[in-house]
Amino acid sequence: MTRKRARHVISATAAAKNFGRLVDRVRSERAEFIVERGGAPAVRIVPADATRCSMADFVALLRSHASPGGAYLKAVENGARSSNKPAVPENRWER
Repeated sequence: MTRKRARHVISATAAAKNFGRLVDRVRSERAEFIVERGGAPAVRIVPADATRCSMADFVALLRSHASPGGAYLKAVENGARSSNKPAVPENRWER
């Protein structure tokens, strides 16, 4: 499953003064910032690809939150397995 991001709270003034460093931390550390204005949360700054997940994440979500039938879960696992095959076959002469 994807790694949880560290969540930090910062004032709008501090975010404005340190915006370059804030962006660097979000990009390099995958950190998440809640920007407050007047003591109340105003916006959230997260990595641009924060909404993406892998097939393994999807299977883990199904296992933890839903109770799909065995056949459905098996089909999802088979799909994940087939989508995770290497792009280049072991023997390039076989197709």
